[in-house]
Amino acid sequence: MAEINGVRTETLLPGRQGRLLFALLVLNRHRLVPRSEVVDSLWPDEATKTADASLSVLLSRLRKAIDPIRIEGRGTVRLIVDGESIVDLEIAEDAIHRAESAVSHRDWARAWAASQSAMFTARRGFLPGEDAPWIDDVRRRLEELHLRALEAYGEAGLGLGGAEVNAAREAGRSLVRLAPLRESGHRLLMRAFAAEGNPAEALRAYERLRTALRDEMGVSPSLATQRLFEEILG
Repeated sequence: MAEINGVRTETLLPGRQGRLLFALLVLNRHRLVPRSEVVDSLWPDEATKTADASLSVLLSRLRKAIDPIRIEGRGTVRLIVDGESIVDLEIAEDAIHRAESAVSHRDWARAWAASQSAMFTARRGFLPGEDAPWIDDVRRRLEELHLRALEAYGEAGLGLGGAEVNAAREAGRSLVRLAPLRESGHRLLMRAFAAEGNPAEALRAYERLRTALRDEMGVSPSLATQRLFEEILG
């Protein structure tokens, strides 16, 4: 979804390609984008000359549709927007940096709030139904942001304690489901079970990780995970 001066732009943009071009320029608004890069992103299978002509027409239509936002350049193009513009991906990246910084300073309340902001924004997805390498790259960035937000959210929950340990446990479960070989989710789950007074379930979580790493990659859990296992076992 995009808004200009409070008005949603989906019906204003010139078709599917206009929507993709606008998204591409928004994501790259802090740099000059070579025209050839835009052509390759929107028409990867078309002849260069034909695609370049199509881009000229599309840029003209898009300029009219998004006024007063400007698109500058010809050989390179750039979207010019005011400083108050908001881009979800940038919001999520800023929020995860704040969350991880707060975790490192053990500021659990600040980490809790910032990680939720990153988590909710990152899981909205990006251009559903569309398929292109640059779109896949953005989706991978959002997926990684979501995982990092779950990690920070879980750490904050454990740090806050009390009822929030349940939230940390669920964050651990989500991490294990989304990234089964990512050890941070398993460690979070182990710590949450231990904090709830359920060391047996924590040890079972370790065993599931150990088995998965052995079967899928032929390796053992990291030293950090092994130390946590020994701590809980002891």
